[in-house]
Amino acid sequence: MFLLQLSVNFFLFLLSIFGLVFNYRSILISLICIELMLLSVNLNFLILSAYLDDIYGQLFSISLLSVAAAESSIGLAIIITYYRIIGNIFLNQDPILRG
Repeated sequence: MFLLQLSVNFFLFLLSIFGLVFNYRSILISLICIELMLLSVNLNFLILSAYLDDIYGQLFSISLLSVAAAESSIGLAIIITYYRIIGNIFLNQDPILRG
């Protein structure tokens, strides 16, 4: 059961990596992929903490979730401000964000 849970979390992490790599248009989908990546890392911490009978993984997971929530709220605020100024939230429309 332990290996199944770790493999599912690894699949979630790979799915988020592929979402970041192959999505080059939408800022919102990129933010969702980053949140999915953080969620899979948190689940790995929780599973390994339960497997090793240690509380430090759970404490680190709680602190990482609070940082992820703050990052998500700041990212959404930036997206809303960007939409109000530019009029869309696509990455390849603005020459500043093309890189």
